[in-house]
Amino acid sequence: MAALLRAVPRLPGPTVWGRPLYGLRCCNGQDPRRWVQSRLATSKEKPPGTETEKFQMVYRFDAIRAFGYLSKLKVAQTALTVVALPPGFYWYSQGLMTLNSLCLVGGIAGFALAMLCWMSYFFRRLVGILYVNESGTMLRVAHLTFWGWRQDTYCPVADVIPLAETQDRPQELFMRIQQYSGKQTFYITLRYGRILDQERFTQVFGVLDTRK
Repeated sequence: MAALLRAVPRLPGPTVWGRPLYGLRCCNGQDPRRWVQSRLATSKEKPPGTETEKFQMVYRFDAIRAFGYLSKLKVAQTALTVVALPPGFYWYSQGLMTLNSLCLVGGIAGFALAMLCWMSYFFRRLVGILYVNESGTMLRVAHLTFWGWRQDTYCPVADVIPLAETQDRPQELFMRIQQYSGKQTFYITLRYGRILDQERFTQVFGVLDTRK
């Protein structure tokens, strides 16, 4: 994983990851303490009160595009492997394929599915860009979907656990972005990612303790 991160160059300039897209998922609500007791439905609209506000980019991970391509490639590879199973069963029933060959095809398909599930679980939580609104009350997290496309998730800053209060260290490859409500966990890398606005980043995640 670290070798892949080092191999991906940082490409400055406007990209699709620098623009807000549709199909967003939103964590609504003002008081995060009530989230622990109730499950809120997701929404495709911005949270109330932030429709007219601009969001400032505070963190960017350029290699997220490479992970998006990798996720799409893995989905396509898994689909092709699984599609090969029905013909394999047919050829085996006709005596055109041995049992060992059929088991090999089934094993490859099963391994591809398992790898897809594992990679998707991680990629969907890997942060590409972090935004904070002008008032500093809402965090927008740009991450990947199962299919490798971009998706934005909104979470109140008051519900974000400061990084200094977690067990993670800034020197580690990944650090977790956790919420008091426990709704979802994301991963950022300070080793390969870039903090673009130190002041706003500190307002959301607190001062990082490099002595851990």
